Amino acid sequence: MPERRLISSGSPFEKNFGYSRAVVDGDFVFISGTTGYDYATMTMPEDVAEQARNIAKTIAGVLQQAGGGLADIVRLQTFVTSSAHCEPVLKVQGEVYGAVRPACAIYVVSGLLRPEMKVEIEATARLRRPA
Repeated sequence: MPERRLISSGSPFEKNFGYSRAVVDGDFVFISGTTGYDYATMTMPEDVAEQARNIAKTIAGVLQQAGGGLADIVRLQTFVTSSAHCEPVLKVQGEVYGAVRPACAIYVVSGLLRPEMKVEIEATARLRRPA
């Protein structure tokens, strides 16, 4: 039976709202929707590009805990609260994930859980095991 393990980023939301930052199931890592908080300080930058950079740092940390890295990402789903946020977020994604080129989608939504949240990203990765 494949290994199933839970990963936490230390966010209080995980415990309070009953979810894991990520679930590792076999070779797959399913990363929950992640917003731009710096979870060490629980602060949120105003700038949407900085929020996207924080998200990338959180995702990278989760993948490291899972035994992988950003190169293992196969899919990103990005949600923004304004079409004006698309270009700055996509530029950051190009910088961070450009060499990986995962399957991606971006959606403009009416809002996220809290008003300061401008972008949320879900990711799926497949860990590459040494042969």
